Amino acid sequence: MVVLANPASPIWRSLLGPWLLALGLSALLVAAGWRWPTPLLQQAWAQADPGRPALLALLLVLLPPALMAALLLARMRRHHDRGESIDCAHGEH
Repeated sequence: MVVLANPASPIWRSLLGPWLLALGLSALLVAAGWRWPTPLLQQAWAQADPGRPALLALLLVLLPPALMAALLLARMRRHHDRGESIDCAHGEH
C-alpha cells in the first residue's frame, strides 16, 4: 500500500502486488477445476437447489469489481482526494 502512495516508484512496482494476487487466485481456480472437473450445473448440490449455483456465479462476477471500487473509495477518503488531479498540478488546494 505504501508503494502506491510513493510517486517516485515506477508504476510496474505498484501493480506487482495486485497482479501477483490475481495470478495466485487464478492458480487456485485452475487447481479447483482439476479437482472438480464436473461442470457446476451437473453437480448434485447444484441440481438439488438451482438458485445456489446462480448466486455463486453472480458473486464471482460482481464481487471483484465491487471490492476494487470499495478499495479505490477508501484510498480517496484516506488521502482526502476529490479526483481533481489538475488542481494538484498547479499547486492549488
